Amino acid sequence: MSKKRKGKSRNKGISNLTNTILSILKKERNQAFNYKQIAAKLGVNDASSRNQIIKTLAKLAAKEEIQQVERGKFKAVVNTEYHTGKLDLAAKGNGYVICDDFEDDVFISANHINKALHGDTVEFYVYKRRHRGKVEGEITSIIERAKSEYVGVIQIHDKKNYAFVIADSNKMYKDIFVPINKINKAEDGDKVLVRLEEWPEKADSPYGKVIQVLGKPGEHNTEIHAILAEYGLPHEFPHEVEEFANKLDTSITAEEISKRRDMRKDLTFTIDPKDAKDFDDALSFKVLKNGLYEIGIHIADVSHYVQEGTVLDDEAYERATSIYLVDRVVPMLPEVLSNKACSLRPHEEKLTFSAVFQMNDKCEIKNEWFGRTVTYSDARFAYEEAQAIIETGTSEIPLEVSLTGKAYQASTGITEAILKMDELAKKMRRTRMSSGAISFDKVEVKFNLDEEANPVGVFFKTSKDANKLIEEFMLLANRKVSEFIGKKDPKKTFIYRVHDEPDESKLAALQNVVSKFGYKLNFKDRKSVSATLNNLLKDVNGKKEQNLVDTLAIRTMSKAEYTTHNIGHYGLAFDYYSHFTSPIRRYPDVMAHRLLQLYLDGGKSANEEAYEDKCNHSSNMEGLATRAERDSIKYMQIKFMEDHKDEAFLGVISGVTDWGIYVEIIENKCEGMVSVRDMKDDHYAFDQDQYAMVGRKSQIIYQLGDEVLVKVKNTDLVKKHLDFNLLGKPEDNV
Repeated sequence: MSKKRKGKSRNKGISNLTNTILSILKKERNQAFNYKQIAAKLGVNDASSRNQIIKTLAKLAAKEEIQQVERGKFKAVVNTEYHTGKLDLAAKGNGYVICDDFEDDVFISANHINKALHGDTVEFYVYKRRHRGKVEGEITSIIERAKSEYVGVIQIHDKKNYAFVIADSNKMYKDIFVPINKINKAEDGDKVLVRLEEWPEKADSPYGKVIQVLGKPGEHNTEIHAILAEYGLPHEFPHEVEEFANKLDTSITAEEISKRRDMRKDLTFTIDPKDAKDFDDALSFKVLKNGLYEIGIHIADVSHYVQEGTVLDDEAYERATSIYLVDRVVPMLPEVLSNKACSLRPHEEKLTFSAVFQMNDKCEIKNEWFGRTVTYSDARFAYEEAQAIIETGTSEIPLEVSLTGKAYQASTGITEAILKMDELAKKMRRTRMSSGAISFDKVEVKFNLDEEANPVGVFFKTSKDANKLIEEFMLLANRKVSEFIGKKDPKKTFIYRVHDEPDESKLAALQNVVSKFGYKLNFKDRKSVSATLNNLLKDVNGKKEQNLVDTLAIRTMSKAEYTTHNIGHYGLAFDYYSHFTSPIRRYPDVMAHRLLQLYLDGGKSANEEAYEDKCNHSSNMEGLATRAERDSIKYMQIKFMEDHKDEAFLGVISGVTDWGIYVEIIENKCEGMVSVRDMKDDHYAFDQDQYAMVGRKSQIIYQLGDEVLVKVKNTDLVKKHLDFNLLGKPEDNV
C-alpha cells in the first residue's frame, strides 16, 4: 500500500479558467474587475489560484481578448458583437441558440447557459473557436423568459423546512426550490403547478411557489390537467365569463331577421363527425332556373354574440382556439354558445354569416355574395351517413328531416344535393391539385374509451369523400372571402392564413431518408416539388413506412400562421387564403367576420399593427394547443399499452439515434424506444449515414424503416415515455 504524500496537496489548477474569466467579464461588460474580485467570484483565495488568475488575465490582455482599463483592472473588449436569439435546450443541458444572424444554430455548452431556460429569448456572443464544426457561444443575459410556470412532482423536506419541485419536462434542467410557506397545501408526492419567482445569482436552483395542486401522479384527470397546465392552457372558464355568457339574449327576433338575408327556405344540412356537438358550418343547395347551382356555406355568426370589449371576448381571445384532447374538448367559448346558440343544430333557426356562390358544372363561379343571414338546418348527417349516400347513390338511413316538406325542393332533395356537391367537390379538388396543392391525408389515431376514459381500443380516422366534400366547400369560402378583401382592396387590413414554401435543407433531408426506402424525389422547381411530394404520399399509401414518411413530409413544410401580410398558402396552392369557417373554435375566424362586416358596411381599414399582434397571439396559442393535443394522444397510447405488456407487436423502426432506436407499432401507431443498452446480443453502434444500428460482431443491421418485433418493457404515464424490449426481426422469430 503506497504511503500518502505529506505536506500540501498538489494544486490541480482551476479548470477552464480562460473561458470562465471571459464569461465573467463579458457578462458584466460595463464593469472593470481586478484579480481579487474575479477570485471572489470564483470562490478561491489561495495563492496558487490567484497567481493563475493574474497570469490568465495577462495572457488575455496580450491577445487583446480583454483590455486593461487601469492598472490591474480589466474589462471585456468592447467591440465584441452581441446577438439575440431563442434558446433550444438539448440533452445533457447543452443547447443551441436560433438566431437570424447565423446560418446554423449556435452551440451553447451547459456551463455557458447561465440560467437561461428552454425557449427564452437571450443575448449571447460567439467565440472564435467552433464546436464540432458549429459556431459556439455563451449566453450573457436573458431578455425574456419563454414561460414562468412548470408542472412537476413536489418533494417536501419537513425537517429542513423547504421543498423541491422536479419538473416533468426534460427541458427543465434544474429542480425548483419552494419555501415551505409557499407550497399551497401540497402534500409530498403531489403533482403541482409551480411559478418561478426569482433565481438569485448565487443560488443553484430557481425559487418558486406552488400555485395549483393538480392531484396524484398517474391519475387520469391529474395527467390531463397537467398537460394543459404545462402549456399554460385553461381547463375551465372563470365564473364571471360563464355568468356573462349565460345572461346573453340568444333569441332570434323579427327585428334581427329583417337586417339579414333570409335563407330559411333553402335546403340546408350539416355534415360533421358523429360525436360532434358544435356545428360551425352548414351547406345549402338549390338549382336555379338558369341551370346554375346556388351553394351557400353558412357559418355560425359568433361575432353577433361575442362583442368586442366584453369579458367573453377577452376570454375567447386569450384562449384563441378550442383544444381537442383525446377524452375531452376544452372549448374557446362557453357551452351555452359553442354547443347551443351558435351551433347549427337541426330544426333550429340560426344567425349565420354566409358565403353564397352560383356556379356551373365546371365549378366556374358566376356570382358570389357575402353577408349576414338567418338559416334553418333541415338535417344533420354524420360523415358515415353522407359517405353511404355517396357510395350507394341512395339514402337508406332514416334522416332527421324537418316536417315542413321543404326537404325536397324544386327538382332535387337532400340525396341529390349531396351527390351533386360531391361531384363538384371532386372537380374543385382536381383543379386544386393540378395547380400544385399538396395532399396530406395523414392517418389520425383515435381511441375507443370506456366510461372512465380508459382506452379499450385504437382505430384510425381516414378522410373519405364525405370529408373531402366539406373540406372543398370550406376551402372555397375561405379562399373567396380572402380574395374579396385582398384583391379588391389589398391596403385594407385583413386576417390571412399563410404558408411559406418549404425549406430546401429540409427537402434535402427528406430525400436522404426516403431514398432508404427506394423513393426518388424531384425538387427542380416549385411545381415539381408539389408533384413529387404528392407522388411520394400516394406511393407510400398503405405501406409499412406510410406513417413515418407522412410525418417526415409534413415536417419539411413551413408552419402555417396568421398574419395581416399576405404571401399566399403554398400547401393549398392559393394566392389568397383566410380562416372564416370555424369561429366557434378559432378566434382568427371571429376577427375575419368582424373585418368583413366592417368593410361590407363601407368602414375604413382597421389598425394593422393591432391585428398583427392578435395574429401572432393566435398563432402561438394554436401551437400550444397542438402540442397539448399530441401529448394527450401520447399519454393515451402509453395507457393503452399498459394492458398489453405480455404481447409481442410488429413495428417499424421510425427513428435511429446513438442512444437507441424508436419503433412504431403498426397496428396501433404507438411509438416507444429500445435503448441500445438493452440490445445485449451484440455491441451496437450508431451509423449516421445508414440511419442504422450495426452490430460490431454480427454485423446485424437495424435500419430506419425495418420491421421488428418488440415487447413492452416499461410504461411511464408521468413522463409519457414508452420503453420496448427488442425481440428481433420477424424472420428471426418464425
